[in-house]
Formats: sequence, C-alpha cells, structure tokens
Amino acid sequence: MLSHVVTASINELQNLKPLNSTQQENLKVLIIDEGNAKLRMKNNEHLEDIPHEYFGPRERREWFKSRFGSAYRRYEGVIPERCHAETSFGFLVACEENVGIVLELDDDVHITKGLVKKHVENLTCKEGATVQAKGKWYNTMENLVLNINSTIYPRGHPYSSEARRADYSWSERGGECVLNMGLWLRNPDLDALTLLYHGGLDGRCDIKSSGYKREKVVVGEGTYFAVCSMNTSFETHVIPAFYQLFMNVHGIDRFDDIWSGIFLKRIADHLGERICMGVPLGSHVKRRRDAFKDLRKEMGGIMINESLWRLVDEAELSSKSFADCYLELSDHLSASLSEQIKEPMYVKFMRLQTQKMRTWIKAIDKLS
Repeated sequence: MLSHVVTASINELQNLKPLNSTQQENLKVLIIDEGNAKLRMKNNEHLEDIPHEYFGPRERREWFKSRFGSAYRRYEGVIPERCHAETSFGFLVACEENVGIVLELDDDVHITKGLVKKHVENLTCKEGATVQAKGKWYNTMENLVLNINSTIYPRGHPYSSEARRADYSWSERGGECVLNMGLWLRNPDLDALTLLYHGGLDGRCDIKSSGYKREKVVVGEGTYFAVCSMNTSFETHVIPAFYQLFMNVHGIDRFDDIWSGIFLKRIADHLGERICMGVPLGSHVKRRRDAFKDLRKEMGGIMINESLWRLVDEAELSSKSFADCYLELSDHLSASLSEQIKEPMYVKFMRLQTQKMRTWIKAIDKLS
C-alpha cells in the first residue's frame, strides 16, 4: 500500500532521517517548502534513501496550471502562504495519486521507532478503548504521562466549563479508524495562554510528556477532541473533509488542524466511521518561538472556537459521502455564522473559510 508523508517546512528535515532505515518501498515524502535551493540540498542528504518531492511556490503553481488550466488561480487560492495549512497541498497530491494512507508530520516531531508501522496498526486494528464525554469534549492530555499534577488542556480545546468537564465513560469496543492522531514525548501541544501561564515565554515550558496510558483511544460518537496534525495519519478517502482551514489571514492562525478535526469528526460520526488517538508518540523537539506572537495569532481563533464547535455539532447531515457532507456542513455554517459569532471581522473570516471549503471540494472533484 502506497503511503505519503506530508510535511510543510522551511527547516532541515533531520527529524525524518530515520525513514532511511525503514526500507518501506511504498513510502514517499512530499515536502511543502519555499523553494530554497541550499536547504533542498541538505534535505536531499537527510532523505537520501527515501523517495521525496519538493513543492515550493513555483512547483505548486505549475501543478495547479497543469491540472486546472486558465482557472488555476481560483484553485491555487485554497492553499494559504507561509503557514502550516500549506499541508493541504500535499493532501491534493496524495488524493490525485490515490495513495492508501497519508501521514502528516511537522518538522520538529522526531520519528521514534516504528512510528509509521504503529500509525497503520492503530488505524487498522480493532482493539482499543472508546471514550464518551458528557461535556462533549475529551481532553487528550488525559492519555499522557505528564510531570505535572494539575489538569492541563491541549491547544484548541474549548475553555468553557462544559467542554472542560472531565466526566468520561469508557467501553472496550474499539474498532478500525479513518484517522489516528499520535501523541507526544517531551513537549505536548499547548496553546500560548497555557505556555505563558507556565512560564513558557519562548514557546516552551517545563511541562513534559514521558509516555502514554493507552495505545489506542477511539473517540466516541458525539465527542470531540483537539486534533493536532503534527503527527497524524489518515485514510485518503477522508481528504475531502480534512481540508486544513485557510490561515494567516485577518490576524488569525494556528487553528487550521483544530477546526478541520472538528469538521471531520462530525462527518465521520454521521457516516459511522471512527477516529482515534494514542500511539505512536513522536518526540516533539519544539524550537524557540515568541509565545506572545502566538497568543496574538490565536486570540481570534479562541473566540471563534467557543461558538464554532457548537455550530458544527448542531449541523444536520444527510449525505452519504465525505465530500457531500462537507458541502452540507459548509452550507450550514454559512447560514448560521452570524447567529453565534457576533464580531463582524470573525464572521467575515469564517465566510472566507466556507468559500474555500467549497472550492476545495471542486478541486478534488476535478482531480478525480
């Protein structure tokens, strides 16, 4: 089964060097970069034994021109510039090439032993525990072994008391899944508010993860969780509903994977599909970054997030495919945004998202 690893990076991909020893003939790395020739030479050395392909701005434009002709600008416009959500382009390539599984890895997540294999196993095995949350949100930090006694929450988990109500019920149903989110060793995925509260002015704090409690947690129907795509695998047929939202606009960023995860979870629940998290753990070796700048980028998203997940949860879906459900969800959001989100700029931001969502589906339809 052919698999693609998708990463968006402007750094050396030393974290992917262990792929050279995996000897997986059906593995290919798609690197969404900015076209830096010297950096590519270094990354060629890091990935000397693994098939890989670069897609900088020039390559991406040529790719869209060759597939969409004179209308290429419209479809090229679904991919934002210079932000994490550029990984959506890699999803389009994987979709066109009809691969079986896509693995999305950030360039600061270092591969641990058996990472690729464990992703596939978590997707396909029928074992695992299923969690239901009365407050509709499961805190993924609950499944980590942390060096802190107080409860913390991941980036993207709502702040409302309802969503932070740790009232869970468990069963041993498990099941095959369409998406698996791997967790982290070292630095968990925390938002800027949490990092600053714990002294992480440079984007890193003393909160560390040393392991997991359960290898596989299936997140039950009607329960959401913060999907962080820095170490995530998924089956290609969900790509129509897993567009990484258009970020780095109107001052908002860092919610592309969070919201795409909420959308996919709602649709997967409707279609009777499962989503899970747990192993494999990638070692998150986070680089220094200004937590105050991240906070500025996250604040608008935090405000939108409190209302957006509820709008998604209320959506009535009737379609039978990921693509058609995604269009239904887009229409539902367009019709109800102004009822829940009062700030005009944020309504404008979300209307842009729904427009991009529809174009995303049209692009995939043309590729198919």
